[in-house]
Amino acid sequence: MRVIAGKAKGHSLKCPKEPHIRPTADLVRGAIFSALESLAINWSPTLDLYAGTGSLGIEALSRGAENADFVDKNPKCCSIIKENLQHTKFLEKARVYRLEARKAIRTLDKQYGLVFMDPPYSDQTAQTVLREVADSSLVGSQSTIVMEHSKKVQPEASYGNFQIMKSLHHGDTCVSIFQQEGDQN
Repeated sequence: MRVIAGKAKGHSLKCPKEPHIRPTADLVRGAIFSALESLAINWSPTLDLYAGTGSLGIEALSRGAENADFVDKNPKCCSIIKENLQHTKFLEKARVYRLEARKAIRTLDKQYGLVFMDPPYSDQTAQTVLREVADSSLVGSQSTIVMEHSKKVQPEASYGNFQIMKSLHHGDTCVSIFQQEGDQN
């Protein structure tokens, strides 16, 4: 796994060797960022919820996000995210929080331009968490929410004021990109 584009292009990223950790494949990450670039979204600040390896947030930093927050409840993942940030020289632009996603929604106190959600495919609360993010002060009219999910999960067309703007499909991986209604930049 590596950073695809930007300042840290080509840097390899570490991944924990745990069966339940499913990092976003380079091909899927490339498709996500291509779609985001076509929407001309605001990259900063970025929130990588269910961060795992931190690859999505690090890719955003590499492509110009001024700062990013990473949230994961697994201490091993948090350690690897910090190593990946140090390796890519983005440590000073980032904060890593060892928190459960729902607690992070209640704890974090800034508004994000870009929110990534890549929960485990087996997480039955993912759509509830998406609804909570959409209804929270973490997002506003210029925010974009990106949710990676299994093709077995069919997200709703809208959550709060956010509606699906783009959907991507690669094998069992699907990505739904949400923005506020009427805000197509």
